Amino acid sequence: MAHQGFFQRQAKARRNTGLLVILFLTAVVLITLAVCLVGYFVTRSESSHLAFHDWLLSNHGLMTSAVVVGLIGIGSLVRWIDLAGGGTRVARMVGARLIDPDTRDSDERRLRNIVEEMAIASGVPVPELYVMDRETGINAFVAGYAPGEAVMVVTHGAITQLSRDELQGVIGHEFSHILNGDMRINVRLIALLAGILMIGQIGGFLIRSSFYSSHRSYRSSRDGRGQMAMGAIGLALMIIGYVGVFFGRLIQSAVSRQREMLADASSVQFTRNPDGIGGALYKIGLKGGYLDTTSHASDMNHMCFGESARMKFSSLLASHPPIEERINAIQPGLMARLRSRFRDSRAGEDLRSAGTTPTPPQAAGFADSGPIPYRPTSATETESAQNEKRLSDRVGTVNPQSEAFAIRFLDRLPESFRDQLYTRTGAVQLCYALLVCELTEKQQKTRLELIPEHPVLGAQPEVQMLLIPTIRAAGHGIGFPALELAMPALRKLDPDERKILRANVQKLVAADKKLSLFELAMTSFLWRHLSDGASREVRVRYRNYRQVGPAIQRLLSLLARAGTNNSNDAEALFTRVMSGFSANPDEHLILEKVGMRQLREALMMLNGLSPLLKPAIIDACGDCITHDGKVDPREYELMRLIADQLDCPMPPLTR
Repeated sequence: MAHQGFFQRQAKARRNTGLLVILFLTAVVLITLAVCLVGYFVTRSESSHLAFHDWLLSNHGLMTSAVVVGLIGIGSLVRWIDLAGGGTRVARMVGARLIDPDTRDSDERRLRNIVEEMAIASGVPVPELYVMDRETGINAFVAGYAPGEAVMVVTHGAITQLSRDELQGVIGHEFSHILNGDMRINVRLIALLAGILMIGQIGGFLIRSSFYSSHRSYRSSRDGRGQMAMGAIGLALMIIGYVGVFFGRLIQSAVSRQREMLADASSVQFTRNPDGIGGALYKIGLKGGYLDTTSHASDMNHMCFGESARMKFSSLLASHPPIEERINAIQPGLMARLRSRFRDSRAGEDLRSAGTTPTPPQAAGFADSGPIPYRPTSATETESAQNEKRLSDRVGTVNPQSEAFAIRFLDRLPESFRDQLYTRTGAVQLCYALLVCELTEKQQKTRLELIPEHPVLGAQPEVQMLLIPTIRAAGHGIGFPALELAMPALRKLDPDERKILRANVQKLVAADKKLSLFELAMTSFLWRHLSDGASREVRVRYRNYRQVGPAIQRLLSLLARAGTNNSNDAEALFTRVMSGFSANPDEHLILEKVGMRQLREALMMLNGLSPLLKPAIIDACGDCITHDGKVDPREYELMRLIADQLDCPMPPLTR
């Protein structure tokens, strides 16, 4: 079942953290023993009567072990703290450049359009896009701690050498990593590898120090012997460092290989075009995807679309399966078809042209199938149709209807409107416009006067005049997709500007002393993604529903009242949906009112649930909004907001 696939993969990604810790500790023990062996021979003259296992328990052995473990721990901890900034910090670490949302470069705009289509179709805010300008190889990776805060990095070679279908296949692969929860463990692995490699780096430093000192005049033979000893120890530690590299590669391989095959399959599912990702992989086989301009290529190997660092024993230590194996796993016989296509290409033809051949209409990019509206299904329909009844089935998926919706949505937006969303000022004005667009011009003017003057965050009527007509013409469904498009520009606001924006939005919401479902959803969305801790990892804190009973009560009270027309129906609906979480539903009574702050606190608590407990929350909310047999766009926006707050991306409602 679809919802099990997403939530089980999320849970498995978290369990893999435990596997990662076990592998890391094993590597630490073996590296420590190797260093102690060097220490044993160095101090042999002082403790020749001791066997190695006895020496380990001596003062020398315990001190050596403590120093090694401490160095590895400090190395990992320092990098762990350094990467607390999430995907943005990883992108800067490899020297990537942030692509301006309103870039005029044709290759960068093509990349941005593909990413926007995939983001809207999957319900994920558009990731920040970075490019590694000096990398000619074909590669890409995503980094971050949560789907809504992801960063995507691509090489210059990828955006210039791949056709649109091939680039779309790569983007689909990376979105799979976003949706499957792979990013979190990838960033953690960088930190753990930094500690494992620390001993080798110290050895290299000692060798360089002894070599530098040897070129200076020795004041005594004793100094010379000391420098030679230091060089010998450094050489031994450097050799041991290669043991650390070996174990680091082994850990990368153990964690990464299976996930790469799953991401390839998901890319085909998203795009329904095996030739796209197949062609990209084939070109990597021809051109390579190595990152040659960054010293962190080895650290990033497990994160990238293809191998980023050259290595020996590649069949054992590679983080990715062989290219041919990946291509044939996508579709049997695809490798032979790609070989024939590239062999038949004209000599000297541009590599991009060599990969573009006509594809069937249903395989070229996002397929254009007619939209299918959401509706409850009867008990007599097929099992697959019954599964579609659960809203949690939509979480973490990209389906033909959402893909078609994303393409139509972007095509209908005027270029001037989209250009505004790519600037900080325009993105801010969108937030205001969504809250005042249904008012008369006089009311709009009165409301916008509540916002203090500011060069970026103040109300700008001329920009509002560009945005509001398009918002009105598009109808209620434009809210969340437009905010997702604007998110890269909103993230460029500094922390103080974000606080001012949230305060201004709060003034507009509170102006009429009423709180609509859309206002509730929009403010919660902005608070979630523009708060100080938005890019930090959300840890699992609760493993049963009893621990979060009050939060479930608040959420379902709000949804039960939103999905019914009178108090009696709301109470009956609340009692029914609440019974799935409490053995005694009477202990939780429906609340008369749930405010914005209460909802945010409830959703924050529920996001701390184990992934496998979240589908029931999504489905209970879905039962509330489908209670009357239909889904209103405003109700679905609130539903998407709830899913987003729980880090469960949900595609848009197609109508």
